[in-house]
This record gives sequence, C-alpha cells and structure tokens, in this order.
Amino acid sequence: MKDKSVKNSNVPKLALTREEAAQAIGVHPITISRLTERGLLRPSRATRRPLYPITEIERFLRDTACKPVETAKSKQP
Repeated sequence: MKDKSVKNSNVPKLALTREEAAQAIGVHPITISRLTERGLLRPSRATRRPLYPITEIERFLRDTACKPVETAKSKQP
C-alpha cells in the first residue's frame, strides 16, 4: 500500500512558507515577518500558518525594485 502522505513533486508550489519565502529572496525569515508587519508583504491566512503566494513575492520585488539612474550621457539625443 502506498503512503498517501508523500507529496507529489510534479505539482508546482503556488505559495511558500515564511522560511521558504526568505530563502527565495535571500533574506532572514525575521525580515519576512517584519515586511509583513509593515504591510509590504501580504500572506494568505487560509491555513494555520501564513503562506506567501509566489505572485505576492513577485509583486513585492517589482514594487520595490530600484529604478535606473539617468546619466547625462543617456539624456542626450
């Protein structure tokens, strides 16, 4: 009899735990908690533990990305 508790590795993850989200963007898990407290990251509360949808992590990275600095050379026609 097969163990049904084994996760199917072919199914893509739609959300990450706090630790997985931290590892994905290269910060400490406490930083993820602080970003959540500040309202910069919005986790799903559908489960007992907060889950961070991949789309939310991507939105956060887009919204906080640095804009390129214009140089005098790039302003010339």
